[in-house]
Amino acid sequence: MNKQTAIKLFETRKIRTVWNENEEEWYFSVVDVIEALTNSPRPRKYWNALKTKLKAEGSELSHHLGQLKLPAEDGKKYLTDVASTAQLFRIIQSIPSPKAEPFKQWLAQIGKERLDQMQDPELSIEQAMTDYKRLGYSDNWINQRLKSIEIRKELTDEWKKHGLQEGVQFASLTDIIYKTWSGKTAKEYKQFKGLKKESLRDNMTNKELVINMLAELSTKEISEVSNPDSMEEHENIAQRGGNIAREARLKLEAETGKKVVSPLNAKKILSIDNKN
Repeated sequence: MNKQTAIKLFETRKIRTVWNENEEEWYFSVVDVIEALTNSPRPRKYWNALKTKLKAEGSELSHHLGQLKLPAEDGKKYLTDVASTAQLFRIIQSIPSPKAEPFKQWLAQIGKERLDQMQDPELSIEQAMTDYKRLGYSDNWINQRLKSIEIRKELTDEWKKHGLQEGVQFASLTDIIYKTWSGKTAKEYKQFKGLKKESLRDNMTNKELVINMLAELSTKEISEVSNPDSMEEHENIAQRGGNIAREARLKLEAETGKKVVSPLNAKKILSIDNKN
């Protein structure tokens, strides 16, 4: 299990966090969160009392929390109760604190729960345009992104029509498409761009979006005429669709001398656009 520890700041409070790369999940030190929300001089005692209260209410939350070794002020590492973002929301609900709502927003900024549509604008096209503009994306990029959402939906609708399930099967086929045209799985692509929980497509350049759209459109079109009835056939079609986009990528790179697959992410893209 690949983990990376980090310190995140909420206001002036330090929150020890661990990023689990395999699960693509942030874990937070519960006592640090308690201290940040309550200003308690004895956050561990507060947390122990809260666990007793939750248990009396019938909650088994504390039994599902994990423990990880996190660095303390003395430089040593000690086992500490940690919670995922979803688990933290349950804990926050039990703490009377005026900081609860700002803390939720802070969690959203870190990148797990999408409390509003800022980090998941696909929830609606109209809201997407507003949110992408608010985030600073160019009109040209927004138009490409919205088109990519449409094409992606057509592909997933095609998969659903053949009885494929969202989750593992969709992710497996998507990985084949990515790997074929870009040489990277979704996870490898995100790592290449320095992403964690963020949407990969929201961090693609125009060129990457267009090539990926070609891959997904080609996969959908081939599926429609092939009428596959097994996962193996779907995998083969995903590879064929991705290969069409791969050939287009290689041709474009040969003509321009510029790589299509880019380490640029949204922050870097927007920073470059703002300078121009």
